[in-house]
Amino acid sequence: MPAPQTLASGGGSAARSGSVLFVLVAVLCAVWGSTWLVIRGGLRDLPPFTSAGVRFAIAAVVMTGVAAALRRREGGESPPLWLSCTLGLTSFAGSYGVVYWCETVLPSGLVALLWSVYPMIQAVAGHLFLPGERLNRRQWIGFLFGLAGLALLFGTDLQGFGDAGIPAALLLFASPVLATIGSTVTKRFGGGVSSVLLNRDAMFAGAIVLLALALSCEQGAIQTWSAQAVASVLYLALVGTALTFGVYFWLLRRFAAHKLGLISYVVPVIALALGWGFGSEPVTTATLGGAALILFGVVIVARVRGPSAPADARRDRADGGDSRESG
Repeated sequence: MPAPQTLASGGGSAARSGSVLFVLVAVLCAVWGSTWLVIRGGLRDLPPFTSAGVRFAIAAVVMTGVAAALRRREGGESPPLWLSCTLGLTSFAGSYGVVYWCETVLPSGLVALLWSVYPMIQAVAGHLFLPGERLNRRQWIGFLFGLAGLALLFGTDLQGFGDAGIPAALLLFASPVLATIGSTVTKRFGGGVSSVLLNRDAMFAGAIVLLALALSCEQGAIQTWSAQAVASVLYLALVGTALTFGVYFWLLRRFAAHKLGLISYVVPVIALALGWGFGSEPVTTATLGGAALILFGVVIVARVRGPSAPADARRDRADGGDSRESG
């Protein structure tokens, strides 16, 4: 895999590159922060597996149209079928399928907040299965803050969603776990593979599984392809998946991946704010306290001294970009 391109140094170029980074990261944060509420809006008229399956089928078709151009820039080999299917089953069908189902029970902002423990789960998987990614004492302290935030949410906010609230929240943790399995397997066995082709093929595989689940589990469910449902699916497929994928990989080719780490902390905050402001979702003092503890823990666990841009970008691109911040 060729080394990623870097922007030229120098005062004017550095300033321009900083501005580009800020604007595009802001776009990613805004779009990925909005996807959680858009999912919930679409679920008013469509069952979860149908909505998710159609989303990724459309996104995969779009990715097919641009894959050749992106691959020429990126390089890399065609992924083996087993790797694409593994990533599709875990990171797309499994992980997103769980999120969509849980948003039929829980508010979108709370789902995004609970899902934000993903970097912590990734760190544990790296500690257990990947050489050179051992956790230190500071990071374990970060886990304690994250667990304290989760305990606060489980003891307060999640009690207000009836008998299904706690089980749905517990099930939700399967989503970042499945996404971590996919990313860990890809890191370990996907070196030299084109992340563009890998993610495209995985989207196809995930869409097939999700639509099969829809056919088997949602035959009797009410499905109304209203304007809101169509707009939701198209926004999530075209903007929330295909566009952001392209932007994220453009950034990874030019900036060290650790500079994009802010996204992990901002997205759940935006999701909470949008859910409260546009979805009439409750945000209590306990919600804010739990969010602060979880995100502080994530910062401690995920914070590392950034390696050089080429080395860092090569590592993350081998992981399929590790771009999962959206719903």
